[in-house]
Amino acid sequence: MNASYELESLPAPPREGSVVSIGVFDGVHLGHLAILEANRERARSLGAQPTVVTFRRHPKRVLLGREPRTLTSLEHRLELFRRAGIEHTLVLTFDERLREVSAEDFVRRLIEALGARAFVLGFDSKFGRDRRGTPALLQELGLDVQVVDQVVLDGRPVSSTAIREAVELGDLQGAERMLGRPVSVLGSVVRGDELGRRLRFPTANLDLHHELHPPPGVYAGRARILDSEGRSEEPSRPPLHPAVINVGVRPTVAGRGPQPVRVEAHLLGFCADIYGRSVELSFLERLRDERRFASLEELSAQIARDVEHAREVLARGEARSQGGAGGDARGGAGAARLG
Repeated sequence: MNASYELESLPAPPREGSVVSIGVFDGVHLGHLAILEANRERARSLGAQPTVVTFRRHPKRVLLGREPRTLTSLEHRLELFRRAGIEHTLVLTFDERLREVSAEDFVRRLIEALGARAFVLGFDSKFGRDRRGTPALLQELGLDVQVVDQVVLDGRPVSSTAIREAVELGDLQGAERMLGRPVSVLGSVVRGDELGRRLRFPTANLDLHHELHPPPGVYAGRARILDSEGRSEEPSRPPLHPAVINVGVRPTVAGRGPQPVRVEAHLLGFCADIYGRSVELSFLERLRDERRFASLEELSAQIARDVEHAREVLARGEARSQGGAGGDARGGAGAARLG
């Protein structure tokens, strides 16, 4: 997938034209995936390029003076768009200048810059000055517009807000069903104090770039290491590295005063230098609370037990998946419907 930044930097539009979807797509959840799938299908029928227009930061930062903590950073969204079959993403900076662009002018610019032949939008899509850009307006302008209905799961609309609430509460299963994939974070591996190495359990410490994570605790999960360009080389396959993930302040070794919450993972059976690489961590099951131990020896012994517990959890999950109960990352959509 190609990513472009700002309209002014775009090359000539593709000869085949594009089918365009517009939105933040935070989380790239089941509702978003329905839009992206419809985009792909429409693009296939037209022989055009499936394209997404998104934003570096959440527009609420400008509109309301504050923004929610994101489920997915821009880098994470780009990776998830790629897995969903989107071929081109245009990333815009939502600022006061863009805020004042009328919906009509915004659409005209997209038609000129992207060769937009059709639009696939969510039922609640709004853009342009005073949020006048709706599917109905585009239809009034005589444009080819497909509207994707709301996705409802167990009687509740799927939304980024609902998923944020579930993640903050530690409801991994509830969030996973709305996402259509396990709760995950993506970050850059940064250097820590190498305590894990001294304890015989080296960890990858992640800078999450503002992404929301589950509550403090120890989790069984999986890790996907992305390539040097921030992409997974085999996006159709599940992550290959089982992991024990710690979210918290590491009370056994923490200094005095408030400590920042860290996210770090020990990848089972893995040994390589991945500093500076991007890693996606998927949270599958909470193993225990984070707690203080009397010594590093006790902490090391507990981590060893966590590793064995994680192996058991992941083995059970693998068995369920092979038995048909788990399915792939899209399996959670089974109980969802378009409202």
